[in-house]
Amino acid sequence: MVAIVTDVHYRMSLALIRELDQSGVEVITCEREGHRDSRSSPALGALSRHASRHVWLPEEGYLEGLWDLCREIGLGRECRPALLPVGAATLGQVAAARERFQEVCGLCVPAAGQLDLLNSKERLAALAEELRIPVPKGFSRREGEDTDAFLARIPLPCAVKPVCGEKLGLTAAARYAIARTPGELAAAFARFRDLAGEDPVVQEYLPGGALGCSVLAQEGRVLSSICHRRVREYPVSGGPSSCCVCEDRPDLRAYAIRLVEETGYTGLAMLEFKEDGAGRPRLLEVNPRVWGTFPLTRIAGSGLPLLWFLQSWNAGNQSNPAALPEQAPPRPRKKMIFAASDLMAAAGYARRGKPGRALGALADLLNPAVRDGLFEWGDPLPGLAYFRSLLAKERHR
Repeated sequence: MVAIVTDVHYRMSLALIRELDQSGVEVITCEREGHRDSRSSPALGALSRHASRHVWLPEEGYLEGLWDLCREIGLGRECRPALLPVGAATLGQVAAARERFQEVCGLCVPAAGQLDLLNSKERLAALAEELRIPVPKGFSRREGEDTDAFLARIPLPCAVKPVCGEKLGLTAAARYAIARTPGELAAAFARFRDLAGEDPVVQEYLPGGALGCSVLAQEGRVLSSICHRRVREYPVSGGPSSCCVCEDRPDLRAYAIRLVEETGYTGLAMLEFKEDGAGRPRLLEVNPRVWGTFPLTRIAGSGLPLLWFLQSWNAGNQSNPAALPEQAPPRPRKKMIFAASDLMAAAGYARRGKPGRALGALADLLNPAVRDGLFEWGDPLPGLAYFRSLLAKERHR
């Protein structure tokens, strides 16, 4: 069996590559030519010893090159390889050309309409309310209301975010802003409106912890899930997880099942929640793709990466399907760090007068039971390349 993993400059691709190779799957990685000599965003998966072959695809005609690669591998192996799109851009292109790609590969990815729905914060919030999934309170303009009057009646602090930050090419940390003053609110609202050409979403600020429920689904049925709590983040003012831990949350799973069943969803997704002041979770957004904390699925022993591959493989090779393994529950309370980000988070917490959180990061770094989501001693080159890229970015700031 063979898998083609795309967009391997993303660090979360490494967990997928390593897990599949160690499960006996031949892994072929591919990446756009623009990352061939990139020091700031190297193709980490191309350096992994778990990849049997790496292929550079052209910037112009990228989708056609990816289709040709699937066809070439299929003809050589007399099968249809499982295509596993890691990046949101590739996923969107493949979903839009699903019928054509199904001629040369196996897919377990959302339909284009499902991506559009879940990537739209406004449409997602409306659907969640219909399904009795709690969401943050939102604020909208009244008919004929000008911007100044609208912003003047919004309670502070609040959260401001574009309707679909991924389509704007924004990083996770740049896809929202917390406004604590009228000036910050006006600046964030104007910035996102100028970027997207439409009013951004404005919601109540939720002061509690951040949670995630990650799932693999097939035609409206959840096949596997894992929940986690964010322990630390970088930047500490509001960014992606630098440390997270597994948490058993039947309530979040129930919400995920409702959403998956209603939409008939297929593929990977991570539902992101934030707790209000009383500790009640509210659905913020859905990442209908491989997400930033995806390596926790490997560290927790969830089997989710292999199951995604097998569902994709079987979709393309229905006359010779692979047996699906029994799903073992993830190991409870498994904790993961991204060491470089977590060290920077520790410094950030220390500067903000939170020494306890800073010391917690140092303790986790020295704890052998806490695993790094990127660096593995058995496959060190990708991690070393990532650390070099961070140093290069710091030198150019």
